[in-house]
Amino acid sequence: MTEDAARSGPVLLSFEPDGIAWLRLNRPDAANGMNMELLEALHAAIMRIHRQPRVRAVILSGEGKNFCAGGDVRDFASHGEGLPDHLREATARLNAAVSALVQLEPPVIAAVHGFAAGGGGFGLVCAADFVIAADSARFFSGAVRVGMAPDAGATVTLSRLVGLRKAMEILLTNPTLTAQEALEAGLITKVVPADAVRDEALALARALSALPPKAVAATKRLVWRGVGASLEDQLPEEARTVAELSGTADAREGLAAVIERRPPRFTGK
Repeated sequence: MTEDAARSGPVLLSFEPDGIAWLRLNRPDAANGMNMELLEALHAAIMRIHRQPRVRAVILSGEGKNFCAGGDVRDFASHGEGLPDHLREATARLNAAVSALVQLEPPVIAAVHGFAAGGGGFGLVCAADFVIAADSARFFSGAVRVGMAPDAGATVTLSRLVGLRKAMEILLTNPTLTAQEALEAGLITKVVPADAVRDEALALARALSALPPKAVAATKRLVWRGVGASLEDQLPEEARTVAELSGTADAREGLAAVIERRPPRFTGK
């Protein structure tokens, strides 16, 4: 599976060996700022991944010097008094992309360098399952600073990641977090040297690709569902999922491998 799904445009998508999809924001001259064209292309690319059952992990990154600077402020300003109507459509497209990203069965790894800012950059970081960040990366919400409010689900996801008090501090006082500060807060997964981000993301994607995909997808779904669920609602859903997975060939292989003290050989069935 090596064909390119999108070789040009504001979002690039390629399907790499070992079941890895690589999704790259591609407006480097605008710090990958999100305009309508990019938002539409991002949602389309994510939906393309949904239609590829062989994908086992997704890497999300940005071309150029930054991961994503959020919304394209120059584009916003150009709409003048028509900005509210423009943003209703833009946020609807962003919400659709974030929802589709979270609902992907394979886990999503954000590989972050430079700035991850605003609803686009910061919000996508919060919506990823893993975040590998360069030691030089910076994280910034910024919405309130320009008279707006956070979007891309950050008012839900951020508090689950870092806690209510820290989320309130980040969203209202708008500090620029270093990669180490983001790690300590629980926003990201790992900090690595800038020249190692790609390799670390690929290594993690390959490790995830080797796991039984149905179990990975079910676990991801349960964890994200748990963001808004009560314990009483989640317990029966977990029980139902465990029983369902126990009937798969991968579950039987996993149990056999433990008993026989050998590495498992998962097939995705």
